[in-house]
Amino acid sequence: MAAFVIDEGQCFHCAEALPTHPTHAHLDGASRPFCCDGCAAAAAWIRDARLTDYYQLRSEAAARVGTKLADYAAWDREDVIVEHARWLEDGSREITVLTDGMRCAACAWLIDKGLRNESGVEDIVANAVTGRVRIRWRPDATPLSKPLQRMAALGYRPYLATGLEREEARRRDRNRWILRMGIAGLGAMQAMMFAEALYLDTAGEMSSATRDFFRWITFLVATPVVFYSGWPFLEGMWRELRHRRLGMDTLIATSTLLAWGASVVETVRHGVHVWYDAAVMFVFLLLAARMIEQGVRKAASAQVDALARARPLLAMRETGNDAESGREQVLVSQLQPGDTVRVAPGEPAPCDGLLLQAGAFDEALLTGESTPVAKQVGDVAYAGSICIDMPARLKVTATGAKTRLSELARLVDEAQAERPHMAQLADRIAHRFVVLLFLSALVVYIGWRIHDPTRAFEVMLAVLVVSCPCALSLAIPSALAAAYGALSKIGVLCVREDVLDRLAAVDTVVFDKTGTLTDGQPRIAHVDVLSGMHEAEAIDIAQALERDSRHPLARAFNALPSTQGMKAEAVREWPGQGIEGMVAGQRWKLGQATFAATNGKEEGHDIWLGDGEQLHARFTLTEQMRCDAASAMHRLRDAGMSIALASGDSETAVAAMAQRLDIPQHASRQTPEDKLARVRALQVEGHRVAMVGDGINDAPVLAGADVSLAMGEGAALAQRAADFVITGPRLIRIPQAIDIARRTRAVIRQNLGWATAYNLLALPLAAMGHVTPWVAALGMALSSLLVTLNALRLTKVPV
Repeated sequence: MAAFVIDEGQCFHCAEALPTHPTHAHLDGASRPFCCDGCAAAAAWIRDARLTDYYQLRSEAAARVGTKLADYAAWDREDVIVEHARWLEDGSREITVLTDGMRCAACAWLIDKGLRNESGVEDIVANAVTGRVRIRWRPDATPLSKPLQRMAALGYRPYLATGLEREEARRRDRNRWILRMGIAGLGAMQAMMFAEALYLDTAGEMSSATRDFFRWITFLVATPVVFYSGWPFLEGMWRELRHRRLGMDTLIATSTLLAWGASVVETVRHGVHVWYDAAVMFVFLLLAARMIEQGVRKAASAQVDALARARPLLAMRETGNDAESGREQVLVSQLQPGDTVRVAPGEPAPCDGLLLQAGAFDEALLTGESTPVAKQVGDVAYAGSICIDMPARLKVTATGAKTRLSELARLVDEAQAERPHMAQLADRIAHRFVVLLFLSALVVYIGWRIHDPTRAFEVMLAVLVVSCPCALSLAIPSALAAAYGALSKIGVLCVREDVLDRLAAVDTVVFDKTGTLTDGQPRIAHVDVLSGMHEAEAIDIAQALERDSRHPLARAFNALPSTQGMKAEAVREWPGQGIEGMVAGQRWKLGQATFAATNGKEEGHDIWLGDGEQLHARFTLTEQMRCDAASAMHRLRDAGMSIALASGDSETAVAAMAQRLDIPQHASRQTPEDKLARVRALQVEGHRVAMVGDGINDAPVLAGADVSLAMGEGAALAQRAADFVITGPRLIRIPQAIDIARRTRAVIRQNLGWATAYNLLALPLAAMGHVTPWVAALGMALSSLLVTLNALRLTKVPV
């Protein structure tokens, strides 16, 4: 692989764009530019440690180091690492950490060499594929924080793995699969070599003793392959037989054991043929196909691993009530709502919280957007988002399982745990196919016993092997796993089963307006008061009514300055109309003019405050359209979609938005029932409808559409009713998701077509005796491999 080349204007270490006044350092006899002091210091250390070969070996840029590094001293505390590090017999300790900056083999090489230079570090194992680094160190010689600080200084920020037991189980399982694959590969090569010697004796000139020697040595080679490397298939067969359901593992294990057992019998009785080569080839090739399938599934679950890495372990909690108070470092699990925490630049927020001072956060992990989000006082910063530029102070609102980060991780886990109906259907087809195949093999065996008894077993074995429905069983699961991985990369979470195929069939997309086509952050431009009410009083009443509401409009009122801090009682929301409640002993209504007062009349994009009889104040709202709304509409039209707009907003506001986005079908003042009726009408006309919304009042129509997508910033009820959750603010994710769904449907059809055609062609050829067992194993494995590799094409994310 070619070395990574740095262009002019890029940082020599991380390839980020250079600032106006970059930092320079001498490296390899030349002055190199760097984006920050951290990258310059990392390069200088690499130079001084004589590890500059890293820059020639790497195939990807390093991660940006930054100007401020985290303090890892807390990792030296026993209560922090007790569940993640283990003691070894020689008095050393071992821990596995994660890093998302290790992007190529050269990164792993640099970490290995760099950390071995630290005193007290006894062993380092860095894996560029999994992003895991295993460190063994002597606590009496060096604290753990020292090698971790070195990792961070090189640009590889460490995170705690998912727990010692789970990490150990993951490592043991990976090592077992690698060992099984290695034994199967060596065994297959040796068995084929010995089998070739037997096959080449076409004239029968080999002595009986020599032939028996080759057979017994092949027996010794094949036995560990069948019973150790092939153990996953044997175990799967036992599980299927216990549940009285024949499946792929039963067919694989039966074919393998038949080939091996018959070969042993023929070896003992000095028979004519043995089939050790078919047994070991079958196991080796199927193991290879299964490991590739596991790779596809791991790629799909990468989002869960990334979310797990984003959870910080420690938090800096303030001990007083102001910015000058003392601080203490505590475990995140010890935080409580109402606490105030500080987040250093470059560190992830440990909880969901309200900002006590303006700042910026990188929410790429949660939303898929790489641009930092500027936030004002009172805005929410989410756990896992990275603090940018300056320290932040947060008032804790949610911790642990209640954070948005945990909710997203739960949605991904649930989506991947569900088994789609299409995959279940493929399993049922494979089960019936296996039963039919066993019957066909029996018929073929009986026929060949009559025609040529010497080839009966060999032909039957070839039939069993060549028609193994591996490709059929992999056709759908491998494609779905790859598609889920691609969706998670763009920030679209699939939260229900069997929705990808429905999304691929969509021809009409209906959008809500506020919070969906707009940024969900309406602002009050000005306040007009009527009937002698003071502006401050109107604001206080409106704030009291909206204080606990999750509607997007509530944020606009809560952002206004408050004077009296009134409280509302008996508050009730009327979806699509407004909100009412008791404030200072009087009933007030806030919403549409016709809702707020009996004499109210609809007037533009305004919110009215009334007592049910008379209007007292008008709040004029303004909102901003999402930056990519126009390009998303263009992409949808290019994909053949019809677009409609249905909103509870006024006719003036809805018409203006529809005109800006060139949406011919639009409807205003839509109640939840109206929206649902509109979608139902489209469905009656034969359309497949996707609904995109974000509010509580969108939940009924989201549940009633053929496919529904909820914006991640919206109400939890809307997300629970939806099939997909778009974690980021960009609408372009919608046409991208539809493109992935359509490509997934095409790949599944291709896979099923190939698997069916292969079996229809291979089965007659094998039954007629034109295919030997080892060739049958090769053909079956190649068909499974083709299906899996075809599914891998879905991992490419559309631009």
